[in-house]
Amino acid sequence: MRALLPALDVQDQPLVHALQIDGRAPFSRIADVLGVSDQTVARRYTRLRTTSTLRVVGLTDPMRVGDTPWFVRVRCTPDAAGSVGEALARHPDTSWVKLTSGGTEIICNVRTRDRGESDALLLQKLPRTPRVVDVSAHSLLHVFFGQERSLVSKTGPLTPEQVAALTPADAPASRPHEPAAPYPLEARDHRLLAALTQDGRAPLGELAAATGWSQTTVRRRLAELRAAGVLYFDLDYHPRILHHGFRATLWLQVEPARLDTVGRALAEHPEVPFAAATTGATNLCASINTQNAGSFYRYLTGPVASLPGVQHASTAPTHRLLKGPGPLWPQPAAGGKP
Repeated sequence: MRALLPALDVQDQPLVHALQIDGRAPFSRIADVLGVSDQTVARRYTRLRTTSTLRVVGLTDPMRVGDTPWFVRVRCTPDAAGSVGEALARHPDTSWVKLTSGGTEIICNVRTRDRGESDALLLQKLPRTPRVVDVSAHSLLHVFFGQERSLVSKTGPLTPEQVAALTPADAPASRPHEPAAPYPLEARDHRLLAALTQDGRAPLGELAAATGWSQTTVRRRLAELRAAGVLYFDLDYHPRILHHGFRATLWLQVEPARLDTVGRALAEHPEVPFAAATTGATNLCASINTQNAGSFYRYLTGPVASLPGVQHASTAPTHRLLKGPGPLWPQPAAGGKP
């Protein structure tokens, strides 16, 4: 973790690992597991949050709420990729918007709620945008690693005993390979989830005010949504924190009979914060984080080359990250810092 997130103070890393395990864990429980005071934990998180270093966000599994997740690749003329990418980053249904391939291609995640909305965004609006050369969309079929799990989950400093002590009791034991039917949500659920998207650690009182429920009902509903796999908590780092090392997107064409085996193998690699099966000729997509280009080369010619059934591989190095898993970070005032 220290090598992959060098902008984080080494003393913050146990707290960051704890928050990755359970973003809503009480500071008192985190303090007890880490062997520090409640005040120390609260002070460190407040500093990380107020300096726009990281934040806890509450997110939903799109397949559990009936949304369709897509990977969208947009090729632009060199002078347009930045502005198109920033426009996509401002869209509420996008995440992980990044410029790749020297700044001429945009890769992002998009979630749509019906076929008509999908067609409007992917097939009509983007291709008609000036200086957009090509748009391709790949439907996400299955996540092998990602969402509430990250590189911190693999390389964080906490011991297995500490991880077990922090793992929430209402967390699902595992995600089903085949997505279940969409989980029924009512209007107040959507208000609850919208509030958690802005602040995953929002106090119960704020969530009660947003939903009209009592705090007891909010607490119970949070547990139900987490246990059902609808709601999970993730850490959203400011893009400047992730502009270190060498980052790339890896697209693999894998024999269908080997797709699950390869996806599960990628999920175990310490270089992989995200891996998923998709539609398209390249049917497996993974994000790769390494220390430098040399280590990325060794990863491609070693662990990736040894995967069974891989017929083709292509890579797109990340030029600039515009948006992570949560809402777009507030833009700094002119001359100011975020």
